[in-house]
Amino acid sequence: MGNALKWPRWAVALFFAMVPTWVAIADEVDMQLVLAIDVSSSVNYDEYNLQMRGFAEAFRSDLVIEAITAGPRGRISVAATHWAGLNEQGVILDWQVIATAADARAYADLLDNVPRTFPYGGTAIAGALEHAYSLFSRDKNFSNRRVIDISGDGVVSIGRPPEVARDMIVGNGVIINGLPILNDEPELDVYYRDRVIGGLGAFIERANGYEDFARAIAEKLVREIRGTWQGV
Repeated sequence: MGNALKWPRWAVALFFAMVPTWVAIADEVDMQLVLAIDVSSSVNYDEYNLQMRGFAEAFRSDLVIEAITAGPRGRISVAATHWAGLNEQGVILDWQVIATAADARAYADLLDNVPRTFPYGGTAIAGALEHAYSLFSRDKNFSNRRVIDISGDGVVSIGRPPEVARDMIVGNGVIINGLPILNDEPELDVYYRDRVIGGLGAFIERANGYEDFARAIAEKLVREIRGTWQGV
């Protein structure tokens, strides 16, 4: 103990003076949100376009913009990914902070021009959830609310049951909300409620077909961003 290194007082003062600079590299946001978008074989190109146009219109919506800017910090961090079968998950837009109407509309323009990542593939919901969860470690921002927003039009056709991934992710403090598209499977909302979503206040927002997707995703985003979750 007698040989322990003792720093000069000026060095200690310099160290603590530098800490705020390091901390400032990361910004606190109201929420971190991953959009996980289904592009499996059950989604044809017209339906894909309706999905992406719906996301874009949502971020141009006055209600969504108001929800973002009205938060305690007035900003959220968002990433978006496409998913289909096993090992078919790809980031289409990496983490970006949205804090103003201009930010939201610029993000909408990006979504409007994203090409389809996978032309076909199975429906591997567990893989999609695990991939979405992995993206949080890439965000330089931080928040007390981490949310995965997964949309899709079918039940699992390949891979592990979704509840295995769901339970792991929820156990690590992330909320999973779902947007089942009732196109080919009229009871998909029940499947999502029972086997996909989870976490405090997790909910589903049904889209009654792809033509209803724009309405559903806008309402879902407003509810997610405001944090006014009331369960399913």
